[in-house]
Amino acid sequence: MQTQMPQQFVAVLDFGAQYGQLIARRVRDLHVYSEIFPCDVSADELAAKHPSAVILSGGPASVYADDTPDMDERILSMGVPVLGFCYGQQIMAVKLGGKVGHTQKGEYGPAKLHRQGDSVLLDGTPQEQTVWMSHRDAVSQVPEGFRVTSTTDTCPVASMECPERRLFSTQFHPEVRHTECGKAILERFLFNICGLQKSWTMDNIIDQKVDEIRAEVGDRKVILALSGGVDSSVTAALVHRAIGDQLTCVFVNHGMLRKGEPEMVEEVFRKQFNVPLIHVHAEERYAQLLAGVTDPEQKRRRIGTQFWKEFFAVAQQLDGIEYLAQGTIYPDIIESGARKTGGKASTIKSHHNLIPFPEGVHFDLIEPLDHFFKDEVRQLGIALGLPAKLVWRQPFPGPGLAIRIIGEVTPQKLAILKEADAVVREELDAYNQRLYEQTGDRNSEHACWQYFAVLPDIKSVGVMGDERTYQRPIIVRAVESTDAMTADWAKLPYDVIGKISSRIVDEVDGVNRVVYDVTPKPPATIEWE
Repeated sequence: MQTQMPQQFVAVLDFGAQYGQLIARRVRDLHVYSEIFPCDVSADELAAKHPSAVILSGGPASVYADDTPDMDERILSMGVPVLGFCYGQQIMAVKLGGKVGHTQKGEYGPAKLHRQGDSVLLDGTPQEQTVWMSHRDAVSQVPEGFRVTSTTDTCPVASMECPERRLFSTQFHPEVRHTECGKAILERFLFNICGLQKSWTMDNIIDQKVDEIRAEVGDRKVILALSGGVDSSVTAALVHRAIGDQLTCVFVNHGMLRKGEPEMVEEVFRKQFNVPLIHVHAEERYAQLLAGVTDPEQKRRRIGTQFWKEFFAVAQQLDGIEYLAQGTIYPDIIESGARKTGGKASTIKSHHNLIPFPEGVHFDLIEPLDHFFKDEVRQLGIALGLPAKLVWRQPFPGPGLAIRIIGEVTPQKLAILKEADAVVREELDAYNQRLYEQTGDRNSEHACWQYFAVLPDIKSVGVMGDERTYQRPIIVRAVESTDAMTADWAKLPYDVIGKISSRIVDEVDGVNRVVYDVTPKPPATIEWE
């Protein structure tokens, strides 16, 4: 499906920055659409998209290295404002005749910025402010026509600009929250320098996406594999708003969902949204398929393969289906190295390309969320009327509880884990809600980002009443993160941990011990298998 480009948008050129996605998200947070492009996109390709502004990201390379990321310098003279960060400042300088060299020492982390004279970009910010640096190289000589607008004790050119050509840059990272005035600097660039409007709103987005889906599908039919997760649920709600009963959702219940989730899917989509929904009860078939299997990769393969067998068995019984809707989101596209440039359709992330269509069966793909970040998908879900408990649903792997059970999956183990996991989620949902009420911020630094129970394949000795027990432990995993790439264990109050432990031991048959995982990622992963 061809995504229409908004009338105004910011193109972010990615030079391999660890903050590349963050730049695009920060711009969107200010209600301006942004899209990430590879740094080597040609000026002609980019100009054909009609960007309102360009941001050059940072990157780990040196501008003088043999394999350094490069850019088409004509982009700097396209006539639209350009803002460079870190490596983006350095490559701007080199392309325009300036020089970059090694500083005596690197700057990593917070640094004190000193403004120098007037600055269009930094206007309205303090003469001294804290910024976030991450560099060894720095501009040593600015290009002709540029002026230095700030320094640090280590960096002689912490920012520079040529307002006449609408070219601006910083060695520091305004997109990082640790930069004291980063938001104000971005606002200054977008609204004062570029003259953009705050038009990237959920209402506008929904209207645009509905129009796109209707134009693509026409009067044809669409099928969607509904897991009950955030991405597939928002996709279902959006596509259904566009084409109504031309959409059929297939919910394959493999029996390894969390407690209450199959009922929630039925309630929301069949009763609230009146979406045509086929509920496939495959619990017994999956139980037989997983009997005796202990290897986690074998579990994944068997569950995934069986899922598509179940799904296509239903799909082939339906007449006139031409499209398959999927909940692919923007990080899937970015992390696979695929971008939408030059009007060409993006390459779908590898695991989506490997859908095992049965012989003689093929559907065209609709991926209406493929330009949305996860937090935007959640906002879209709320705007579409999905209940908050579904929109803020915990991240959950496709194989479900099967990979949170270490070793063989059995009905008894599933029953234990479902009950224990329900306690963990109930208590930490309440903990997060209390933080939200206190701070007004769902992304509070102390909030848990993901939390769940794990059932290891061991037993331990305990005492319950006056009797010795030999039962299973439960591992509680709770982490703080923003993107799952890195994570730290959640520093929960002792009384919260204590209540979780007491409830699990008291309420879940077969458990006599609870332990808390305090390992960050890396070296561990968030999931256990």
